[in-house]
Order: sequence, then structure tokens, then C-alpha cells
Amino acid sequence: MPVKGYKPTSPGRRAMTCSTFEELTKRRPEKSLVVSRSPSGGRNNIGKMTVRHRGGGHKRAFRLIDFKRDKPDIPATVASIEYDPNRSARIALLNYRDGEKRYILAPLGLTVGSTVMSGPNAELRVGNALPLSKITVGTQIHNIEMRPGKGGQLARSAGTVAQLMARDERYAQIRLGSGEVRLINASCMATVGQVGNLDHENVSIGKAGRSRWLGRRPKVRGVAMNPVDHPHGGGEGKAGQGNPHPVSPWGQLTKGFKTRRRKDTTRFIIKKRK
Repeated sequence: MPVKGYKPTSPGRRAMTCSTFEELTKRRPEKSLVVSRSPSGGRNNIGKMTVRHRGGGHKRAFRLIDFKRDKPDIPATVASIEYDPNRSARIALLNYRDGEKRYILAPLGLTVGSTVMSGPNAELRVGNALPLSKITVGTQIHNIEMRPGKGGQLARSAGTVAQLMARDERYAQIRLGSGEVRLINASCMATVGQVGNLDHENVSIGKAGRSRWLGRRPKVRGVAMNPVDHPHGGGEGKAGQGNPHPVSPWGQLTKGFKTRRRKDTTRFIIKKRK
């Protein structure tokens, strides 16, 4: 999918680029698969702000995506490729033979009219979902489960892809986009192919207002603040990120400080991403 630019009628327009949306075939979403969702503004269920710099943005309708692909051996026809404001990837509307409709992530190469299926008996074809035990070694995959039946959690954003490197009776070795090689239960489901909308990473926001449309509020550097507001603040001239190390506003170490808490799953990592 190409990226288009604009005439430089203003400084913001000069650097702005946008998707051409050529692959989209339907403008309005399927009503039965849309629910309303209020923006969190970065706050949790008790109103405490847990993520900074979130708020505002354009109103969005949330599309229900089928990450589990739990309709085995029932073929479905791709009815449309649609835009989803809640994610970087495009989504595909499936019409199953039994009459049900579902959205899935649209992989690269999936077109309207194609037939997809899930389950251990499905063919090894783009858009089909199979257990890792039934996928040929070396195949590119996405939307990978980490626990059987939980739904896909890995390789879901635009352009991402993982690869099945090896497999035994119990576990499969998956190389993720970060370079990490990880063991995953061979009964977990994965979808064949690469997530579409590869040019998403090439889109330039161009101006601050466009970030506000996306719900991203401004960020202020700590070194630009006063000492009362941030550990990096104050000092004569440009004092840098402080002594003895870069920290968050609350003193938490940053830049190289490891924050991974699930140490019990370290045994499943064969090769680290760094």
C-alpha cells in the first residue's frame, strides 16, 4: 500500500504523508461487530493515571476482532478489507458458511473473495489459522497464541511477522520480529502469513495536531522543568540528565534498567532479543 505526500502549503503539510487506502473495499463497518468504548485517558478503573500523555482524540468505534479463530473446519469468504482506527493493521470481514460474520487481521496478500479456514485440517495458505504442530517449519506466521485457547497475542501490528524455526512433540521455536527466539506450546494457534499494511511505518505525522487527533497529548522533557517538578530539572544552562543517572519523574531508573517481571517464563526464551 503506497504512501502519498501533500503540496507544501504549510510547514505541517510539507512533512506530512498519509496512506492511500487503495486496498480498502468498504467504508462503513459491520454494525453487528461494533461496540462503543469510552476513552480511558490513561486512567485505570479507580481513576488513577497509569499512562501519561493520553487524552482527547477523535471518537472511535471499537471493532470486535476474532483473535482466537475458534471455528474449525468451517470455510469463510472474505467480504471486505476495512480500516480500523484502533490498530495499525487493516481488518478483513469474513462471512462464514453457517451465516456468522467475524473480523480478523488482514494479512498481506488476502483479497476479497478469498476463502479462509481455521483448524488442524486447514491448508497451509495465507489467512488460514492452524495449530503450530500442523505448520511447516520455516513458515511465516502472525497472531500467535501464547497459551492454547487464549487468542493471538504475538505479531499483530502492521507489517509484523514471526517465523516457525523448529518443532518437537511439545514445543515450537518461534523467532519473533525483535529477534527473540521463544518456545511456545505446539497446540497454540497461529495464522499463516504476514500482517498487511507494511507502509504504516513510513507514514510521517507531519504536525502536532495530528498527534492530538490520535489521542496523544504533549510531552515535556524533564531537563526543561524545575527541580521541584523533575529530578532532571534545574541547573545552570543545559545541565543534562542529572547525576547520577537518568530517571523518571518519580526516581525510577530509565535507559537500560530492566523492568521485566515474569521471571518464571525466562526458561521459554532460547535467544534474547539483545
